Amino acid sequence: MIDPCDELIFRTRITPHRSLDARRVRLLLLIFAGCCAASSIPFVVLGAWPVAGFLGLDVLLLFVAFRLNVRSARAYEDVAVTPVELSVERVSPTGKRRAWRFSPGFVRLERQEMEDYGVTRLDLVSRGRRVEVGAALGPQARADFARDLALALAQARQGPRFS
Repeated sequence: MIDPCDELIFRTRITPHRSLDARRVRLLLLIFAGCCAASSIPFVVLGAWPVAGFLGLDVLLLFVAFRLNVRSARAYEDVAVTPVELSVERVSPTGKRRAWRFSPGFVRLERQEMEDYGVTRLDLVSRGRRVEVGAALGPQARADFARDLALALAQARQGPRFS
């Protein structure tokens, strides 16, 4: 039998948005490298061969930029609410973990909003500690997350339900 105190009320994983996955990044780099190679041929034929080197440098720099972008997509943030605990675990792209634990009865969800932009920041505040959550989300997704988390916290404040 499941302990009512361990019952999961809310759980989500927040990951940074990436419009290209690793396979599409490779395809884009191959197309870009092919275009650079094709456009460098006339310069090499005319004797301006250093242009080909600079075009190759462009390909290398784009590769490094996309590699860093794909690497940073490994970061995530887990938020879970039970009747007795709100936990936040943040994992950086390098794998470094940080975790915070709060009592749902003593935590406050603070929203910062701009009229034209929407929700710009969400903080969990309890006993002098302040932790930002949902930073990887856009304004609308952050507002939806805030609504769902507030509902989960309200349910958690009612305490565990024993049958």
